[in-house]
Amino acid sequence: MANTDASTLERLESLACTIESVSLERLERETSSGFRRVSTEITLTGPGADGEPCRGIGEDVTYETADHDALADTGLPELSGEYTLESFSAMLEDIDLFPAGLHGREDFRNYRRWALESAALDLAFRQAGTDLSSRLERSPEPVRFVASTRLGDPPTTDRLEELREQVPDIEFKLDPTPEWDEEVISAVVDSVGRKSITILDLKGQYEGTDVDVPADPELYERVIEAFPEAVLEDPALTTETEPLFDDPDVCRRVSWDAPIHGIEDLEAVPWEPKWLNIKPSRFGSLESLIKTIEYCLERDIRMYGGGQFELGVGRGQLQMLASLWYPDGPNDLAPRAYNDSAVGDGLPASPLSAPAAITGFRWDRAG
Repeated sequence: MANTDASTLERLESLACTIESVSLERLERETSSGFRRVSTEITLTGPGADGEPCRGIGEDVTYETADHDALADTGLPELSGEYTLESFSAMLEDIDLFPAGLHGREDFRNYRRWALESAALDLAFRQAGTDLSSRLERSPEPVRFVASTRLGDPPTTDRLEELREQVPDIEFKLDPTPEWDEEVISAVVDSVGRKSITILDLKGQYEGTDVDVPADPELYERVIEAFPEAVLEDPALTTETEPLFDDPDVCRRVSWDAPIHGIEDLEAVPWEPKWLNIKPSRFGSLESLIKTIEYCLERDIRMYGGGQFELGVGRGQLQMLASLWYPDGPNDLAPRAYNDSAVGDGLPASPLSAPAAITGFRWDRAG
């Protein structure tokens, strides 16, 4: 367990880091969801204890390609200097990380900020010769993960069956759509069983995105009944759908994701939450992330990690967080190979073991 002499946040924010230069690397890849993912790895470089350059890396998972193009053209504002992680975060609060303008959603500002805060955390650990688990005196545990996939249009269970052929015990997070009629649901149940569906992401809390799913009380009722043990993520609450959540057993299955950027948002949900999808990019700052995790621990809110098609160091960082705080959750943090367009051979099975050697704020493994 963590040392009680100082809070988790204090033990992290007090770390020093010295930044001498910043570099960017654009990453691209086709995904299983049918879109080309672009992200940017941000590397902060400073002096190491041995006199050699030391590098901390974070990943900007902003979804709008135009924002990555603009970042490559303009770069970031001046960041060099000597900081603690606390003062570095405070500095980020006061500068515009999108100097060419924001092409996407306003919450992408948090995404880029997290890329920088996670890079600074990685750099600070490496300059201090330590890592997250050692600093907090928490042992990493094997990470249970589920495969997140869509059934396509029209819906088909082909990918579920291909994944099950490779990994017989794999569990799934699925995104129901209005096309999920009784026939589609029966096909899913016949293909992989009810209990393997751990999360149903209703995507009812998104607005103005390519993945919005309108509130559909008939769809909600079908999937609630068909998968009685599945977590129900981000339902849209309308006069038509709200009665479905009057049942306490259904209410306890609800999880929140898109609208949560910190404790204030979590306290504003319609009822006391029982589940939360932890996506650090939504929180933006290390402070908001750690305070929200501790808030959940104090109130027995069950957590699991959520991925965003990370292409670089970001996926391993999320897996590390899960290993320390919510390893047994239905973590949507499958290794990157699960997001390939075609299902390949040799997919790793859940749970994911920690690497033999952990350095800084990353897991030195592929995926």
